Amino acid sequence: MILSSLFIARTDNMGRGVFTNQPIDAGEVIEVSPVIVMSHAEREKLDATTLHDYIFEWDGHNGLQCCMAMGWVPVYNHSYAANCDYDMDYDEENIIIKTVRPIQAGEQLFINYNGEWNDAKPVWFDVEG
Repeated sequence: MILSSLFIARTDNMGRGVFTNQPIDAGEVIEVSPVIVMSHAEREKLDATTLHDYIFEWDGHNGLQCCMAMGWVPVYNHSYAANCDYDMDYDEENIIIKTVRPIQAGEQLFINYNGEWNDAKPVWFDVEG
């Protein structure tokens, strides 16, 4: 499920991003994306490719499994001041994106790649420079 008001467009400096053409209330689910769960061996192969930047840790504590979201989840850009959050539904194998504050029409939607919408810890591409 992807909210019908969402669209993908070019950004000024982040490639493509997800935007909305209508206001969205805080706490609204805007996407439910199925995922493909992959093993540690498959993750090691993915880590050597560009896809490394688009996978999510799946098991949450030991980094052995990862997943690839099949919806628009890989297109949401990162922000330390994200306006959306994501949750893993391990039973249904989905990633759920929801807003954390009201969103204005035309606004870009961001997630925090740390896994918590308000986590200011530097992510890998800010650490690696």
